[in-house]
Amino acid sequence: MEYEKVYRMKLSRIYPLLVQKAEKKNRAKQEVDQVIFWLTGYDREGLERQLQRDVDYGTFFEEAPCMNPCRLQIKGTVCGIRVEDIPEPLMQNIRYLDKLVDELARGWPMERILRG
Repeated sequence: MEYEKVYRMKLSRIYPLLVQKAEKKNRAKQEVDQVIFWLTGYDREGLERQLQRDVDYGTFFEEAPCMNPCRLQIKGTVCGIRVEDIPEPLMQNIRYLDKLVDELARGWPMERILRG
């Protein structure tokens, strides 16, 4: 299944790509981290620990301390697929992060991105 390929990708490979995407649009790594913390409940130490453990993307989301219930307010498309319509919860959480980083790169204010 296509999802399995995404789940097995290493966080240590994806994280720099998320940061790079934001930095290309003059946003900061700290803002990417803030989005990750808001969505997953990780703090800086938790994120660093997962990067050091070299976990895969699926494990990163499965072990998230507390997925933010406000994530259900995230709407829109990523790669042509509406995030709110993704039936697989793990893949939906992954795409929520993609959508948040997209919004960051588009210059949205952090309050709007974090559904504040």
